[in-house]
Amino acid sequence: MPLDPDIAALMHRLGVAGPPPGPPPGMAERRSGNRRLALAVAPDPPLAVGSVADDTLAGVPVRIYRPRPAGPAPAVVFCHGGGFIVGDLETHDAVCRRLCRDVEAVVVAVDYRLAPEHPFPAAYEDCLAVARDVAGHPERFGGGSGVFALAGDSAGANLAAAVAAALRDAGTPVAAQLLAYPVTDLTGRGGYPSMEENATGYVLTTAEIEDDILLYVGDDPATAADGRASPLLAEDHRDLAPAVIGVGEFDPLRDQVLAYARALEAAGVAVRSHHYPGLVHGFLNYDALVPAADAAVAELFGELRALVRPTAAPAAPTTAAPR
Repeated sequence: MPLDPDIAALMHRLGVAGPPPGPPPGMAERRSGNRRLALAVAPDPPLAVGSVADDTLAGVPVRIYRPRPAGPAPAVVFCHGGGFIVGDLETHDAVCRRLCRDVEAVVVAVDYRLAPEHPFPAAYEDCLAVARDVAGHPERFGGGSGVFALAGDSAGANLAAAVAAALRDAGTPVAAQLLAYPVTDLTGRGGYPSMEENATGYVLTTAEIEDDILLYVGDDPATAADGRASPLLAEDHRDLAPAVIGVGEFDPLRDQVLAYARALEAAGVAVRSHHYPGLVHGFLNYDALVPAADAAVAELFGELRALVRPTAAPAAPTTAAPR
C-alpha cells in the first residue's frame, strides 16, 4: 500500500519529507525542533481531562493526568519516545491526554533523564523507579483500583517493555503493556529489511536510529545486547503482561517491532499486534490531523482499555476534527 496521502501531505507541510538536508543538527536544536514539531501537530485547544499536575515521584519529574469522572481507575505509567535523546512532558502531552481520556485511566508520564548526558541505564532506572512507586501506591494512583499498566512509544515503548520484565521478575502484577512502534534490538546486528526499505523519507531515518542508539548505549556490544536495553534479546519472555503492539508499514523499526510481537507470542504471552498500512513512525502524535492515525490510536487505546477495564463499556468513538 502507498504512503497514506494525509501523512504525505503532513510531512510535506512540516518539511520532513525526503532525506534530511545537510549535516544533522546539534543536540539542543534537535530537542527544540522535536518540541516544535509535537506542538505543531497537537490538538488546539488541548483535549480536556479531569486534571493535570506536575509532580516528582522517586526523585523523577512526572506529569499526572486524572480522568473524569473521578473514582477508581487503572493507573498507566507512560514513557515518551524520542530516541532516548529528545522528548519530554510537553512533546507527549497530547498523547497522554488522549490516553487518559480514552482509557479513563490515571496516566503518569515520566520525564526520564536523556542521553547523551545520561546514557543507559539512566532512562530505564528512572522509568522503573516511577513504575514501582505507582504500582506500590494504588490508593494514590487509580483510587485504589489496584490495576496497573505500562505504555510508551518508540524509545519509550522500549523502556516500558524493559520495565514490564523487571516488574515480572519482582512479582509485581502488571495488567497490560501498550507498545507503540518500540525499538527492541539495539545491537545493529541486521536482519530487519525495513531498516533498509524505509531508511529515508518517512520522518525517522535509519541513520538517526543508529546515531541515537550509539548515544544511548555507546559502542559496547554487550551493553546493547543487555535485555534491559534490547527487550527482544531478553533471555525469558514468559509470563510478561498482555501486550498491545502497533507499528506503521513505513517505519524503519517495523520488522523488529513485529519480531518482538512474535517472540512474546512464542513465549505464551497474549499479544494484540497491529501492522498499519500507510503509516509512519510517530503516528500517535498525528491523530489530530490524519484520519488513519486517529483510527490506529483509537484501536490501540481501545484494546488497552479492554485489558485494564474489562468490565467497563467501550469508550465512545472519537474522530479528530480537521484543522
